[in-house]
Amino acid sequence: MLKKGIQWLRKPSVSLSVASLLGVGLAIGVFSVVTFGVVMDATNTEEFCTSCHEMQSGPFAMIQETSHFSNRSGVRPICSDCHVPREFFPKIWRKIQASREVWGHITGKIDTEEKYLSHVKEMKDREVARMRANDSQECRNCHDVSRMLMSEQSAKAQQFHSVIQTNGKTCIDCHQGITHMSSQVIEALEKE
Repeated sequence: MLKKGIQWLRKPSVSLSVASLLGVGLAIGVFSVVTFGVVMDATNTEEFCTSCHEMQSGPFAMIQETSHFSNRSGVRPICSDCHVPREFFPKIWRKIQASREVWGHITGKIDTEEKYLSHVKEMKDREVARMRANDSQECRNCHDVSRMLMSEQSAKAQQFHSVIQTNGKTCIDCHQGITHMSSQVIEALEKE
């Protein structure tokens, strides 16, 4: 049956012109690209990311207590700004990796606060390693070290930011706890 199917696909069309076949192929291609773009955009929204109850009561609740959620400038990143690269192929790869979290929700691996907290260290370590590997690119999409007003920073921040490029450090090395850290997460990490 498979052999007959392959032969049928290889056989020239007797009823359709080459232009018709190209038109159908082009239409399918355009439809696929547009659909792919719509799905990529839909899965980059805060509404999609926080649609799982463990995200609402976990990471999303935690970030609401940080300067990344509410600050004097009114600039607020959403989940995808920090967790999804902007470049096409890294974005696709990150989406594939993120399916692990969706799978964890579907299978019940992290569907309660207790289960989530029991896996928080491995999830945090994986995300920190990813950000180290790409030189904290998602941070740098918004924060440009070369444009920082060092005079407006504390002495300690000035010291660290001025040597960031010479010491092989990246944003995540110092700012790991800037967002999703609640007392429950800190407790869970200390148990490890």
